[in-house]
Amino acid sequence: MDGTSLQYPIGKYQPVGYSEQQKKIWLNDIRYLPELLEHAINGLDAFQFETPYREGGWQVRQVVHHLADSHMNAFIRCRLALTEKQPIVKPYDEKAWAELPDVFAVPVNMSVTLLHALHARWYTLMSSIDGEQWERTIYHPVYGNIQTLWFMLGSYAWHGKHHVAHITSLRERMNW
Repeated sequence: MDGTSLQYPIGKYQPVGYSEQQKKIWLNDIRYLPELLEHAINGLDAFQFETPYREGGWQVRQVVHHLADSHMNAFIRCRLALTEKQPIVKPYDEKAWAELPDVFAVPVNMSVTLLHALHARWYTLMSSIDGEQWERTIYHPVYGNIQTLWFMLGSYAWHGKHHVAHITSLRERMNW
């Protein structure tokens, strides 16, 4: 595998227009991500959790904790979009967060447990959205763009599978 395929094992996120079928797929991606992640890390030992998924990439443990960090932020952003008129979201430095002491001190199962609870709420919230609500927006100052709830649903459905694929592709390459 080349560097690009190691960094983007399922490719980059490709937005698509609204459809009921796509909505069901993406909602299920949100709903079942914690179980998918649990399956991906099942049986890994301490050494394997400290292994980067690619040269220059995060360790498996950092990937797991990053999913919790990122998806907590995303859940809040979705709630802001539903309750405020085009809020400006607070960015965060995901690379710096991946180096904070808790990432190395807290067992990954804490973030997986957090993801189970978070995704149950997130799935319930997003399942209740209909019609024009999918067009509600946030402004992301880092990207300098406006994002709809529909775009965010697809982006985070992709994001979860993207990071799980980092782990599963590493396991395949290392024959774990």
